[in-house]
Amino acid sequence: MKAYVEMTKEELQKELVGLKKEYEKYQAMEMTLDMSRGKPCKEQLDLSMGLMDALTSGADMYCDDGTDCRNYGVLGGIQEAKILLSDMMENNPDNIIIYGNSSLNVMYDSISRSMTHGVMGNTPWSKLDKVKWLCPVPGYDRHFGITEYFGIEMINVPMTPTGPDMDMVEKLVKEDEAIKGIWCVPKYSNPQGYSYNDETVRRFARLQPAAKDFRIYWDNAYGIHHLYDRNQDYLIEILAECKRAGNPDMVYKFASTSKITFPGSGIAALATSSNNLDDIRSQMKHQTIGYDKVNQLRHVRFFGDIHGMVEHMRKHADIIRPKFEIVEEVFAKNLDGLGIGTWTKPNGGYFISFETMDGCAKSVVDHCKKAGVKLTDAGATFPYHKDPKDSNIRIAPTYPPVDDLKVAANLFTLCVKLVSVEKLLSSKTGEDIKKLDAEKPEEVIVEKKK
Repeated sequence: MKAYVEMTKEELQKELVGLKKEYEKYQAMEMTLDMSRGKPCKEQLDLSMGLMDALTSGADMYCDDGTDCRNYGVLGGIQEAKILLSDMMENNPDNIIIYGNSSLNVMYDSISRSMTHGVMGNTPWSKLDKVKWLCPVPGYDRHFGITEYFGIEMINVPMTPTGPDMDMVEKLVKEDEAIKGIWCVPKYSNPQGYSYNDETVRRFARLQPAAKDFRIYWDNAYGIHHLYDRNQDYLIEILAECKRAGNPDMVYKFASTSKITFPGSGIAALATSSNNLDDIRSQMKHQTIGYDKVNQLRHVRFFGDIHGMVEHMRKHADIIRPKFEIVEEVFAKNLDGLGIGTWTKPNGGYFISFETMDGCAKSVVDHCKKAGVKLTDAGATFPYHKDPKDSNIRIAPTYPPVDDLKVAANLFTLCVKLVSVEKLLSSKTGEDIKKLDAEKPEEVIVEKKK
C-alpha cells in the first residue's frame, strides 16, 4: 500500500471510511484486556511453583555458617543468597546487600536516605535549594515517580540505541552541582529494549560530576532476561569499570528476582562500593534487624546456583519469545510502508517501544481503550507524564494469552492507522484553508467622503 503521507485527501477519506467500519467490529467484540504493565503471565509464574516445595516443615533451615534463617539477624543477607545474586549481577558477594522483595523499594529508600541524611557525609538534599536528576527518555515511569514524589527536578535526556545521549550527560553533570543522579536501565531498557554499548558504559564510569554525592542509579532489572539463546546483548560491568576509572563510589547497582520467580515474593539486591555499603548499613541498622532470610534460603535451595537460574530463564524465554514475535509480525504486516509508525525489536526485556506520528500517541491509546484494550498511558514514559511529541507508547506483550495478544496487536495497528489518517486529513484541511485564503482577492476599502 502507498504511504499515507503520499495519499491525496480523497484517498485518505476513502481509507478512513474502511478503517472506521473495521474499528466498529472490534468495539462489538466487547474485549477486556489489560496490557498496561509488564507482568509475567500465569505460565511464567507456574515455572516457580517449586519454590513452595524448596522448604518444608522438616527442612534444614540452617546456612553453611550456622545461621538459623528463622531467627533475627544477618543485616545484609545470608551468604548463600549473596553468592547467588552476585553471580546474577556479576559482582563480588562482599559488595552486595540482600533486601526484601522489591528493588524499586531499595531505590526509593536510597533517595529518601539521601534527602534526610545525605550521601557519605555530604549535605542532606532536603537542605539544598535545588536538587536535579537526569532522566533518559523514554524511560521507566516508576523511576520518574520516585524523583517526582521527592520534589526533585527532572531533566530529559534523549535515549539512543546505544544508551543515553552521553555528550549531554557529561556536560550537564560537569556543569551543575545540583544534579545528584541519573536513572539508568542499561540492559534491555524499559521501554525500548536498548542496551548500552561499551563506549556508553565507559563514559558513564569516567563522568566528572560537579556534585561529590552524584550517583548513577543503575537498575539492571533485565540482566538475564534474554529472549534468545544466541542473540543476547552484552553489558560491561559498571562497578569494575568505575573502579578502573577512579570513581569506585559513583554507582548504586540494583537488581531483583521479580521477573524471575514471583514478582511479589522475590528477593532484591544492591551492589556498590565498600564505602557506599558502610554508609547504607549505618542507616539500615536503625531500620531493620534483617530481611526475610527464609525467602532468601528458599530461592537458594530452588535454584542451587546461577546455572539453575539461567536454565530457569530459558523456560521464561520459551514462553514469552513467541509473544514478542507475534507483535512484531503483526506490526510489520499491517504497518510496513505506511510511514506512520516505528517500533523496536529487542533481544530481551519486557517491552516493545512504539513511536507514532507526532501528536498521535494519546489518541491511539484512547481508541484502544474504547475498544477494550488498556495500554500504558501515553506520556507515562516521560517525567511528569509529559511526552513533548506525544508519540511514544509502551507495548507490554508478556501477560495476555497468545490468541488475545494477536487480536490486541491487530487492534493496536488499526488504531494507529485510524488516528494517523485523521491527523493527516486534519493537516490537509488546514492546508486547503490556507490555500483558499491565499487565493481570495484583496478587499478594496472605499473611504466614504464626508
